[in-house]
Order: sequence, then structure tokens, then C-alpha cells
Amino acid sequence: MKDRFDITIVGGGLNGTALAIALGQAGFEVALIDSLPVDTRSLEKFDGRAYALALSSTRALDAIGIWGKIAADAQPMLEIKVTDGRAGEGPAPFFLHFDHAELEEGPMGHLVEDRHLRRAFLDAVEQTDTITHIAPSTVTAQTVENGWAEVTAEGQRLKSRLLVGCDGRRSGTAERAGIKRSFKDYGQTALVAAIGHEKPHNGIAHQFFMPAGPLAILPLTGNRSAIVWAESTARAAELAALDDDAFIKALQPAFGDFLGALHVAGARFSYPLNLTETESLIADRVALVGDAAHGIHPIAGQGLNQGLRDASALAEVVTDAMRRGEDIGAPDVLERYAGWRRFDATMLARATDTFNTLFSNDKPGVRALRDIGMGLVNASPTLRRGFMREAAGLTGDLPRMMQGRAL
Repeated sequence: MKDRFDITIVGGGLNGTALAIALGQAGFEVALIDSLPVDTRSLEKFDGRAYALALSSTRALDAIGIWGKIAADAQPMLEIKVTDGRAGEGPAPFFLHFDHAELEEGPMGHLVEDRHLRRAFLDAVEQTDTITHIAPSTVTAQTVENGWAEVTAEGQRLKSRLLVGCDGRRSGTAERAGIKRSFKDYGQTALVAAIGHEKPHNGIAHQFFMPAGPLAILPLTGNRSAIVWAESTARAAELAALDDDAFIKALQPAFGDFLGALHVAGARFSYPLNLTETESLIADRVALVGDAAHGIHPIAGQGLNQGLRDASALAEVVTDAMRRGEDIGAPDVLERYAGWRRFDATMLARATDTFNTLFSNDKPGVRALRDIGMGLVNASPTLRRGFMREAAGLTGDLPRMMQGRAL
């Protein structure tokens, strides 16, 4: 196997594979180092995991030839309803209601099962001759010398002009590059599962804010919804230990009965919730993407969307640099990426952190203020439309891929 590439990507999750495909299609020789065997990322049976893709993210996937392969298995989000309250008491009188009919572009986003998304990504990686997929493999060392970034993976040394860390919130790439990271523990855990229900959801997503944390109910194809239920760490551990029937019984007061009888329709997962931010998105011949750069609270469902925007921006920056004959790993080139993404990523981290602090409490005065605030936004078409465009990922300086355009 060759040992020199234009770009090495560490991390074979969704952000890493999306970036590899975009770069490979642009003509770069890419090494994609994946810590998991390929067969664990190509499940045929639904395991309960799904992702909310904003409209701009579906456009990015369309730009690299992925969306057409999964669109038939995606569920559009036609409406989003945001309410506040306590489990078992029903929603507060003030709420937010977003209807896709107010956007000319179409649905605000789609829900896609993990198995469909990963399979399409892996197929595209396999079909792109300029990508070398190395799996399973783990990076154990990295250095930068004489204009090359070198990593050691399973005893093999690989050199490239640019090293990209897509290896999650505990990124070894960032740590080995000396990039420091801040960490905030929310004291919450997200319980994630697919729930089958008796009545149709009609493409409506729900976000119900409760004192311990939010419950998101996200429509999947058929009479199924994905839930992301944030609870205190101690309570979440108790819920995770329940069998499926007991779990549904505990979920029902928060979920409500508007979709009829419920049952667990896949595996259940739990993830500790925290905020992680790096002091920089770049280092010498190193760039960070997605959770490796900034891991946020799932309160707005924007984690994967932010990672895909990072990947789209980096792919555009290095592709343009290559076409101008520049060194793709040079400090001034990488600073263009960091400067582009730094403000947007920081603002999203601050917003999700503030929303979680504001809504995950039961202080009467705070509840009254946030409910009135939601009511005012809902009553203003201009404000409501602004929030909808933000949720759809249509605001800010969008990379070409997020506009549905080729690199």
C-alpha cells in the first residue's frame, strides 16, 4: 500500500467519510483511517439510530452524489413544534410552531437512519479510486517535519501535506498536535431510541423542554419516531437499566399520548452530554472538523450539520488552494478555514449552552420569561422565519457544497 498522500483523515465516522468523498472527487489522494471494521458500519437491520439533516446538509450530500441514494429512505420534517412544561402536565400555553410552507426552499430537513447514511457513504468511498480506506486501524503517533504530517497507524507510517482530525470529542489528533480543549459537563445524559407508535406523526418534529432536560421526538419513515431524551445523569442511568416495557412506561408521561400506544422499535443508546471546544481549529499541517473541534449539546440537533459544514468549508478552501498552486497545508491556507468557521462554531456553542441553561430548570420567573419569549417569536412572521432558516442551515456564509454546488 502507498504511504504518501495529499491528505490524511483520521476518523471514519460521517464527517470523515463525507470529507474524504468530497476531496477524493476533487482529485486529491486521500487516506481515510477508520478505527472500526467496515462491517460494523454497514448494518442491514435498523438499530434505532438516526440523524436530523438540515436542508443545507442534504444539499451538501447531493453535491457529492449521496443524497440521491438515500432520499427515498428519508423522512422530511414538515413542521417543528417547540413547547415547555413538565412531564405529565402537558405543554405550556406559549409555544413555537414552524411550518415548512413558510420556506420557499422546501422541508427544513430530513431524518435519515444511520444504516442508510453509512452504507451510502461507504459505497461512495469504495467507488472513489483516489481514497485509500484503512480499517480497522488506530493512529498511535503523529509528527510534522519538512512540510509533511506523518502518522503511525498499526505500525505503518503515512505522510501527507495535510492531516485532518475527524476523531471525535476526545480527538487524539488534536491532543498530539498540542491543541488544548475546554470541557463542560452538563450533568445530563441523552437516551436515544426509535419509538414505534400507533398514529402517524405527519412529518412533525417535537421539542419538549422539561426541567431535567429536553425531549426531542423526530419523525422517521412509517409510524416511527426517533427520540433524544436528556435527563440527569443519575436518572438516565436508572432509565437505561429498565427493560423496554418499563422504559416506555417511564417515557409516556413526557411523550404524551398524541401518537397513541408506544413501543421500542430498535436498540437503545445513552450518551453523556457535555460541551467541548478547542482553543484552535488548526495547528501545523493539522485541521480539525466536527466534534474533534467543537462538541455541542444536542438541544438543537445541529451536531452533525455543523460537522458537515466544517467538512464543506475545509474541502472548498483546500480545493481552491490546490487550483491556485498553493501548499494545501500552509498556515495561511488553514487560517482561511479557521477564520471561516471559528465565529459560526463559537456562536452555535454559546447558543446551545445558553438554551440548555435557560430551559433545563424549573424556576417560575425563568419559565415565565422563556414562555413569553417563545410566544412573541411565534407571533412574529419575520422572527419565526428567521429561526426556521437558521434551523434549515440557510444562514451565514455557506460553502459551495452546502448550496448544492460542486467544488
